[in-house]
Amino acid sequence: MSTRTALVTGGARGLGLAIARVLAERGHALLLVDRDDAVVAAAEELATDGHRARAVVADLTHDTGLASVVAAAADAGGIDVLVNNAGITRDARLLKMTPEDFAAVIDVNLVAPMRLAEALAEHLREGASVVNMSSRAALGNFGQTNYVASKSGLVGFTRGLALAWAPRVRVNAVAPGLIDSPMSRAMPEDVLVGLVNKIPAARIGEADDVARAVAFLASDDSSYLTGQVLTVCGGRSVAP
Repeated sequence: MSTRTALVTGGARGLGLAIARVLAERGHALLLVDRDDAVVAAAEELATDGHRARAVVADLTHDTGLASVVAAAADAGGIDVLVNNAGITRDARLLKMTPEDFAAVIDVNLVAPMRLAEALAEHLREGASVVNMSSRAALGNFGQTNYVASKSGLVGFTRGLALAWAPRVRVNAVAPGLIDSPMSRAMPEDVLVGLVNKIPAARIGEADDVARAVAFLASDDSSYLTGQVLTVCGGRSVAP
């Protein structure tokens, strides 16, 4: 059996790197994509641990970046798992949000995954799995109209693409809730504690909680799942 190859965008750090590591531990060769050189160090770190990892420095909002990723996918002989994880925030109340900040979030979080999926279509192997990184914020978050629009749009894109590409390729989404990260740790302690207290699981999520959910959707264990959203939020999305 040929080696399965996973392409992870936003793979230089944080959640993307955690996803890449879990996929590597489950036998995937990796193509890590990010728009800065930190992705090279991330790939080297994984290689030092005995995993097969290659870095691609590319800005997916530009044609040249897309071309670089497509060339890497072709060189790898095809992609079995595509994880659209790269994303940004530009938070502000709507009346103070600039059109440029609204458009930037939509462009990175929604348009780039659409363009990448389209560009890689012929390089996805039979039975491939696409996992789009949405968010529990798709249900609505104060001060994040652009982010909410991008992540809820990604859910719609996931469902539409799942229908378009069935049965050859499965397409699902993961929607994380509150996850331990530099961003969450930067919150005032009382605010963070208040948010955690609203989570039925009674703890903040870890990056590996999300990474394992992505790995499940990437695997044959989820072979009858497509067009679905797996919400990894400790029950927060159903709590009062």
